[in-house]
Amino acid sequence: MMIPALLACALAVAPQVPAAPAGPATLRVQYVHAGAATEERFALRAVAREGPWPGPPSGLVDDGRQGVYRVEVRDAASGAVVFAQGFASIFGEWMTTAEAKSTPRGFDESVRFPEPPGPVDVAIARRGTDEAFKTLWTVRVDPRDPSLDRAPAPDGVRVWAVQESGPPADKVDLLLMGDGYTMAERDKWHRDAARLAEALFAVPPFRERRRDFNVWAIDIASDESGVSRPSDGVFRRSALRATYDAFGSERYVLAFDDARLREVASAAPYDFIEIVVNDRKYGGGGIHNLYATVAADNEFTPYVFVHEFGHHFAALGDEYYTSPDVYEAAAGRPEPPDPNVTADPRAAKWKDLIAAGTPLPTPWPKGEFERGQKAYQERRKKIRAEKRPEAEMEALFREEKARSTALLGPRTGRVGAYEGALYESTGYYRPEADCIMFTRDDVGFCAVCRRAIEATIDRYAPRPAPAR
Repeated sequence: MMIPALLACALAVAPQVPAAPAGPATLRVQYVHAGAATEERFALRAVAREGPWPGPPSGLVDDGRQGVYRVEVRDAASGAVVFAQGFASIFGEWMTTAEAKSTPRGFDESVRFPEPPGPVDVAIARRGTDEAFKTLWTVRVDPRDPSLDRAPAPDGVRVWAVQESGPPADKVDLLLMGDGYTMAERDKWHRDAARLAEALFAVPPFRERRRDFNVWAIDIASDESGVSRPSDGVFRRSALRATYDAFGSERYVLAFDDARLREVASAAPYDFIEIVVNDRKYGGGGIHNLYATVAADNEFTPYVFVHEFGHHFAALGDEYYTSPDVYEAAAGRPEPPDPNVTADPRAAKWKDLIAAGTPLPTPWPKGEFERGQKAYQERRKKIRAEKRPEAEMEALFREEKARSTALLGPRTGRVGAYEGALYESTGYYRPEADCIMFTRDDVGFCAVCRRAIEATIDRYAPRPAPAR
């Protein structure tokens, strides 16, 4: 499915403040996650009470299939699990970088769950190479504790609806947060929010499930236009502190001040967050059940938005492996939790979608693809090293896209086990020859990715049972 070119304003926006959802409040446990490549430590910072829980009353305990980490909330008296969810974290990604081998660091993190009637034990666990979770830290939380932070959202924050389809408890609630927009750029932020919502709903299965989503947006002004780009010598104290160059990758955009982000976001009902940075330089990021980021004004913004949201929303893994990355290779190629990547050349993870007679592993023009990619990556590196205009990078991406589309197009739509994924040329396999998680081609999500996305939508916006 092609991602169409979008007009400057694809949706007429009439900002309206959403009605507060019914149900229990939300508790946020804010903590520091610290350590190095081989150790992890945790320390409680605060527990905050936010607005009403936006999620459905059902589905509070997920199936445990996704996520490097998992939060589990147990009633302190009975030991019953009342909430559990997989997630990924900035610390977890940083652990796989070269820096983590020599320099310990700490990162601000949080988990959120419906406020319980009494004390609960909140545990953070990590998935091992055997795919089982091991508890790393447990803290008791009492919602009646007088030290609980009950302060309202910061002043100057305004929430409005880009698309309101129903009560938050019945819908997937996506929150768009702009960073690096000044007060004078508020109209631009409103146009960008509308345009990016359209970009998401142009792609299946989001297109078909559009009415299962509410899309909220927050107005919060930055003192200066744009966000920090350290490798370009640009530094900004933007409202959400988003920045390029995360982990030394010039295109990776993250916001490291989680407490600041959550305090602003608490003004809105949300299940998922997309941070839109007011910049043209190609970039973005996406972390499962944390947030996704995207630069607003690049030619390839629609692709980046959808790709990175796939990470955040459905725990999809990166299928590409020829672009530069900062992660150290995992020893022994353990089976990843990502639903669209496997270390199994027989692809048991999605075998029900593989047609009879499909060879496994599945042949594809891997060598020819890699030779072309090597040349493109060298030119890409040179453009960045010489600080060339962003238009030159966009032109290179158009050229690269045309070549990969011609090479992979005849092979799209056939599920198999295609070697090359998760930043590795060998040892990991993806479901189809091409996908949004693999290239910038206009191909949409593969069948396996679509299924994972549908499952997440169903969890937050359950479909009514068929009439009997």
